Amino acid sequence: MTGPSNIDKFRRRIPFTIDGQPFSTDDLSQRASALLRLAGLDPAIFDLGELKGKDHPQTRRFKDDEIVSIEKDARFVSIRQKAPVA
Repeated sequence: MTGPSNIDKFRRRIPFTIDGQPFSTDDLSQRASALLRLAGLDPAIFDLGELKGKDHPQTRRFKDDEIVSIEKDARFVSIRQKAPVA
């Protein structure tokens, strides 16, 4: 049998953003480094953070190999690991 299975027909794509850019996935658990690469960012230079809350959002920072659970409308941001000091 070829083509998607019956289970695949019922999988929904979950929308989320990285640095305000829209993405969607049906894989709800991914490594932080994979999400950074999806956004075109190098995990050697950037870390992934997730914004939680609306008025005063808190940021949770993930290690590259950490598994991230993606929820509907999750807001992720890139965090530069090091920057030159002026």
